[in-house]
Amino acid sequence: MPSFRLPNKSGLTLIELVIAIALMGILAAVVIPMAEVTVTRTKELELRRALRQVRTAIDEYHKDYQEAVTQKKIFATVDATGYPEELEKLIEGNDWGGMYSFKKKYLRRIPADPFDKYDDGWGLRSYSDEPDTTVWGGNDIYDIYTQSDDIALDGSYYRDW
Repeated sequence: MPSFRLPNKSGLTLIELVIAIALMGILAAVVIPMAEVTVTRTKELELRRALRQVRTAIDEYHKDYQEAVTQKKIFATVDATGYPEELEKLIEGNDWGGMYSFKKKYLRRIPADPFDKYDDGWGLRSYSDEPDTTVWGGNDIYDIYTQSDDIALDGSYYRDW
């Protein structure tokens, strides 16, 4: 008597396929927001690093100005604050009237603002400006800030950093 064998069926049933796709959808729904938070956190770290780097360079520039005045290498004018007039001065450098045998440079390049959507660049404040002003007085550069209106992960505004 001939024996009939059922063919070996391998594969997924429709129910198994639907369950697998549903599980993948749930995992994707969890992973995508986590990836967005990671990207935002990375940009925040870049912003903090850039602000610290430029602010430190501005402070070093001012410190060298004061030292050059103290050593009488340069003469201070009445309206001079000792802060750079433009950010490019931090790249060009200064020898401070011979205090250094070379032009001391404070930055290699101006770091980019990671939250600058419209290529506005950094917001600037002069020494005579109010601490929270968004209008630059134009005399010198005492501080920089991002011009982004976005809110950070900690709930603060990036422009207040």
